[in-house]
Amino acid sequence: MPEISRFMPPAGGRQYPPFAISVRHGATLYVSGIGPMGPDGVPEGDFPAQFALVIAHLKRAVEEGGSNMRSILKANVLLTRASDVAEMNRLYAEAFPADALPARTTCVVAALPVPAFLLEIECIAAVY
Repeated sequence: MPEISRFMPPAGGRQYPPFAISVRHGATLYVSGIGPMGPDGVPEGDFPAQFALVIAHLKRAVEEGGSNMRSILKANVLLTRASDVAEMNRLYAEAFPADALPARTTCVVAALPVPAFLLEIECIAAVY
């Protein structure tokens, strides 16, 4: 049976809800929903700034799990405002290599656990 590795928030970091940032099982990495929490909190109401933080965190999470942005197989994007869909698509196209776009589901939800979050992205990636 393949080993299971869990990647947790760094010791001494900010408080997180009770979940692993990512879990690797064999050659598959599952990354929890990543929100736009920055060193100074959440850039409230600024979708491009929040998206940039999420992508930076997502990149770090997949790399710490032994993968990379090109190896993301499936992404789920949660938005709290339907008006951000077009901007999200534009920024998303810049964030992912055109020849390695993952399968994706995008949902507009009523709210996320942190009220200031405008989006959250989770993914599944291959590990080589």
